[in-house]
Amino acid sequence: LINQCKQLDISIYTTNENIEELLNNSDIIIDSIFGFSFKGLPREPYNNIIKLLSKSTKPVLSVDIPSGWDVELGDINNTGFVPNAVISLTVPKLCMKGYKGKHYVGGRFVPPYIADEFSLVLPKYQGTNQVIP
Repeated sequence: LINQCKQLDISIYTTNENIEELLNNSDIIIDSIFGFSFKGLPREPYNNIIKLLSKSTKPVLSVDIPSGWDVELGDINNTGFVPNAVISLTVPKLCMKGYKGKHYVGGRFVPPYIADEFSLVLPKYQGTNQVIP
């Protein structure tokens, strides 16, 4: 993901200095602080960043699941963070079951055996396209 952002000339911030100012000066915020394997309570500085994300007036897109959420049970830590949109990689996670925002699925990455096992009906992508026109 970092390499793709660099190739697309998308700014990446790796410090929490002036994080509130950085968020306020952004057009859109990509949340990929934690992955789906994260467990436990978020510690500082991440807890504070998640609080800022939950209060942001800018659109927030979470990758796979919202940071701070449990992959199966959702926001069990009561972070209050609910992004505007989520893009699930491979398949939606259980925690997304009651999610009301926009939800995209990166289905291109679903191996055929998983699609068969879970009876997933996936669109046909042409060639190496990542989206369907």
